[in-house]
Amino acid sequence: MRKKLVLLHRYVGLVMAGFLIIAGLTGALLVWYYELDALINPQWLQVEPPAAHSEPLSPFALRDQVDAAYPDAAVNWMMLAPPDAHSPVRFFLSAKPDAPALPIDEVFVNPYTGQILGGRLWGDLSQGLANLMPFVYRLHHSLALGTLGTWIFGIIALLWTLDCFVGAWLTFPPPRRRDARHRPRRFWKRWAKAWRIRWRAGGHKRTFDLHRAGGLWPWALLLIFAWSGVALTLYDQVYRPTTGLFLSFQEDPLATVPTRANPSEQPPIGWEPGYHAARQHLEALAEDRDLTIHALERFAYTPHKNALKLMARTSSDVNERFGETWVYVDATDGALLGHYLPTGEAAGNTVTTWLTSLHIAAVGGIPYRAVATVLGLAVIVLSVTGVMVWWRKRGTARSTKPIGRPDKQ
Repeated sequence: MRKKLVLLHRYVGLVMAGFLIIAGLTGALLVWYYELDALINPQWLQVEPPAAHSEPLSPFALRDQVDAAYPDAAVNWMMLAPPDAHSPVRFFLSAKPDAPALPIDEVFVNPYTGQILGGRLWGDLSQGLANLMPFVYRLHHSLALGTLGTWIFGIIALLWTLDCFVGAWLTFPPPRRRDARHRPRRFWKRWAKAWRIRWRAGGHKRTFDLHRAGGLWPWALLLIFAWSGVALTLYDQVYRPTTGLFLSFQEDPLATVPTRANPSEQPPIGWEPGYHAARQHLEALAEDRDLTIHALERFAYTPHKNALKLMARTSSDVNERFGETWVYVDATDGALLGHYLPTGEAAGNTVTTWLTSLHIAAVGGIPYRAVATVLGLAVIVLSVTGVMVWWRKRGTARSTKPIGRPDKQ
């Protein structure tokens, strides 16, 4: 059994190595996505308020301005306020039906003056370094290959989850036969050497220890990142059906809403009235569930469902980057269609929220972000040392292979 698991660990590791090196490197960078993006694009992502206590303009006035500036695009996603006093407001564009492809789909606006600072086609590296961090995100999530790449990374995440258990089991010392003269040492004492790194030993021993102990020390986090990787890539196909066997999930409020054949380009109720209707429903939800509303962050329109979605940060949220409390309303009359709470509503969603928030380092502040960065680098080390161990054993096996009889050569 052990020999079979060694072979499984070896060849699954070889299949994963290249992908995990990419995931580890890009993940270590994405932990600092907004800081690095602002460093690369200060002309878009750093604004100065005209006065110390300046108030930003109405987000709906800014949306109307962007809508007028890009007549071939639909502005169906908007920020309600900048994240801080020195950040722009972002708008995401989508192409209108039968319209040509858009040259840009992310627009940055000065919230105090209304000036459009610039834009980019998110993730398109052909536009230069301005798109470096979005491209790193695409590389991390899908190898920048779209759906195919997402499936590939999802399969790798599944293999990684399996290999976490196989790799941990292989670190356990084999059972020893009881000898009448010598009492065998306890399991924990024999297993202790698997956690050590012989820094002064030869190159191969040190490499082997780095691979074995380097996988044991952060094992729990590695498993969290592997399984949450499945949630982020194969949610509907694998993660939810599997987790749903044990935990309950909230239903999508728009799943039963009929799809419209000829959707309206703008919400019939209007953007601002629709927002106020959604806000009232959110406040009623907060009162009913004893939630605290911390910030109203984003607002979006889904034309084919004729629905508006208000995204807020409440006491139900654990994600520190953006709120995941959502309220859906009908875009014609503002009637409530449903809501989503990231925690406290259904155990499956609560667990998933924590897993994905840990994966993107959106909890624990800067200390945990630093841990996530180190973990990304550790994944690279584990992948490289695993290949090195295999390569050495492959060379040893070749050198010790018996030479055949002359009459058989």
